[in-house]
Amino acid sequence: MIDDLREEEIVNKVGGRFKLSTLIQKRLVALNAGGRPLVNVDTDDKMAIVIEEIKQDKIFLDTSLNLRITGESTEAGGPLDFDPGIM
Repeated sequence: MIDDLREEEIVNKVGGRFKLSTLIQKRLVALNAGGRPLVNVDTDDKMAIVIEEIKQDKIFLDTSLNLRITGESTEAGGPLDFDPGIM
């Protein structure tokens, strides 16, 4: 997984190391707040989930550096399908 971050392909896919680290950070925040993974992986490691989401083009940063989900028009910076009233 960490080796994936050293690959220039994933760095170039998101537009550079700064954007990659920003995308990872924003998506980890969303997952930690209760967001659902967008990929099926056999792990609970959130970093591995985020890396796979990037590799499968499920998430990206828009021009304002907001986290977006491919095919969605709403901002994905917050948790997905997370209702704080349920807790």
